[in-house]
Amino acid sequence: MKSLYWLIPALLCTVVCTSQKPAEISIISDNDSYTSPINDQYYTNGIEFIYRYLGNSDNEEVAKKITEFRAGQYIYSPQSVRAEDINIHDRPFAGYLFTEAGINTFYRNESVLKLNFQVGVIGPEAMGEEFQKGLHKTLGLPTVNGWQYQIPTTFALQAQAVYSHKVLSEKYHEKVDFHIQGELNVGTVWMGASIGPMARISLKRNLLPMYDSALHNAELNCNKELYKEQRELFLYINPVINYQRYDATMQGSMFADTNPPVTFPLIPFRFNAEVGVKYRYNNWTYSYSFNYRGKELSNRVISGYYYGSIMLSYRL
Repeated sequence: MKSLYWLIPALLCTVVCTSQKPAEISIISDNDSYTSPINDQYYTNGIEFIYRYLGNSDNEEVAKKITEFRAGQYIYSPQSVRAEDINIHDRPFAGYLFTEAGINTFYRNESVLKLNFQVGVIGPEAMGEEFQKGLHKTLGLPTVNGWQYQIPTTFALQAQAVYSHKVLSEKYHEKVDFHIQGELNVGTVWMGASIGPMARISLKRNLLPMYDSALHNAELNCNKELYKEQRELFLYINPVINYQRYDATMQGSMFADTNPPVTFPLIPFRFNAEVGVKYRYNNWTYSYSFNYRGKELSNRVISGYYYGSIMLSYRL
């Protein structure tokens, strides 16, 4: 399993090198330390390797279709990562290792539809313990204790749909635009839905159409000369109301006969938000976002939390 994990970047590079279509590779790194040097709790680290390529569509209403593949790992921990005592855990330790395939459809009216499917595993096989302990040792951070109480092995089969629709398009479109965005997750890991407004605010040039913008990773184009012309620098803001029916990283498998060592009732309704900046120049796209997640579990200790996300993309 461990050798398979380290083969993920090599496999993605092999796919990229053999592709003849306009393509892009990306890496995303999430960490709570990107927002605070003393913040180390809850969703504490994530990494994703991504490969996208431009597809074809005969539908006149569709501007482009982009196929996407991902492989990644998410790590979750309680407020204290030095918690040998199970009684002070306010959230379970959990690791999630997955692969994903999806199709992103960008319409000429600037609506976006994303359909993604994941297969993976939660538990010791996801190697969250090994990665977190190794990272702390490398960076000279405190020793991690408590992974013996992590969420047990849970098979992951997940589907996600994201839909974004542009609103107020006649009044706002050059420097600022607005969208309504919804998300639905169904599967053995997460079951829930979110909805909220999305605003895009240009800091330099006029905004590009959504089907060419970096906001939803739509930069790929058959005419690669456009990469030099279609530059972007913008802020985006996306507050949402989230309803969460189930979360296996906190509750364990819905099919298990026994509960995990550490578990608490979910708080179903939360306020989440993402604020970020994206910069696109030639074949490169860079982004940083600040992410806030509302209180997720019902206990006296846990609170809302935040983390940072950094993305780097290169178009081939």
